[in-house]
Amino acid sequence: MDTSEETIQNLKEEVKQELTGNILPFWLERSVDNENGGFVGHIDFHGNILHEANKGAVLNARILWTFSAAYRDLKIREYREAADRAYWYITESFLDPVHGGVFWELDFRGNLVGTKKQVYAIAFAIYGMAEYYLATGEDDALKISQSLFRDIEKHSFDRTRNGYFEAFTRHWQPIEDLRLSEKDQNENKTMNTHLHILEAYTNLYRAWKDEELAGQLRNLVLLFTEKFVNEKGHLNLFFDDDWNLKSDLVSFGHDIECSWLLQEAAEVLEDDDLVKKTKKLAVIIAGQNMIGLDSDGGLYYEYSPSRNEWDTDKHWWPQAEAVVGYYNAYRISGDEKFLSASLNNWKFIKENIIDAKNGEWHWSVNRNGTPKVNEQKAGFWKCPYHNSRACLEIMKG
Repeated sequence: MDTSEETIQNLKEEVKQELTGNILPFWLERSVDNENGGFVGHIDFHGNILHEANKGAVLNARILWTFSAAYRDLKIREYREAADRAYWYITESFLDPVHGGVFWELDFRGNLVGTKKQVYAIAFAIYGMAEYYLATGEDDALKISQSLFRDIEKHSFDRTRNGYFEAFTRHWQPIEDLRLSEKDQNENKTMNTHLHILEAYTNLYRAWKDEELAGQLRNLVLLFTEKFVNEKGHLNLFFDDDWNLKSDLVSFGHDIECSWLLQEAAEVLEDDDLVKKTKKLAVIIAGQNMIGLDSDGGLYYEYSPSRNEWDTDKHWWPQAEAVVGYYNAYRISGDEKFLSASLNNWKFIKENIIDAKNGEWHWSVNRNGTPKVNEQKAGFWKCPYHNSRACLEIMKG
């Protein structure tokens, strides 16, 4: 075994230990809501549970995906039990039985708080339900995924100008505030939502070889190659209805995540030409993404070229995606710089992002490596999906 392969084997062993010894145990031990059902909506930096915090669709769908994927690969009973809990809670509380789609937000008892139909959240429900089906063979989970796919295609797909609209009212009517969060621009078409529809459709196609689904997944891959990935190898983030670009912001985490998700979609479609194209693009994006790497191996959050402003905080999820994206680029190209970037980023994660005291990973650290103590350990956005998936991908790779 050469030095690189020995190093990779060590990496695989370390990420498996991190997944099974830290990340998943944290969620099993701390996040289960035995009193009100499902999972708690908020755990703070110090590990304190806010029992009356609201519960979000995205967090619950990501928990469903995480434990389903972990069970599918590792066949550990506790992972199946957590996946079952997430599946039943989403089915009983987040699915809209009247108008389709999923609700955005519940209170801690499971009562409706936010009925907005955010397509991003529906995509994650598809992603999680499809994974649960693949892990367990539960036919109803596949049927739910199929129904949600049809909801998105019926209400969100722009048949005139292509692409997907962001958000609607409960009754699928236009809504003024389309944003996922306050930091986002209020635009009708965003890279972020398209990326996670692509991710969801990829997983659903693994389970359901439907012709319409295949066509829409291929269309999404082409949208990325033609609209979202720009000539500099970064992602365009915000557009209006007519695909006029509304921002030059660079999101390093999304860039590197997209690099391997696009390739995965092409491979699931078994389209040789598209696989070749997306592999080439994966290496280009990974190479350009390296401008966001700090000397300590951590990946910055964002960069605005027009303002020459850098957000040098290092959030947990771009680090997780960097380990996978750079490793994938190394596997494609054989270029050692990508393997070094992946390994250095994993070293950064071990030294700065993993919370050895309270478990799981810190939300973010500043450029000096100091954790942001006002951020969640678990919540609407802080979840086990990025870091668990990174571990599972490296373990398989």
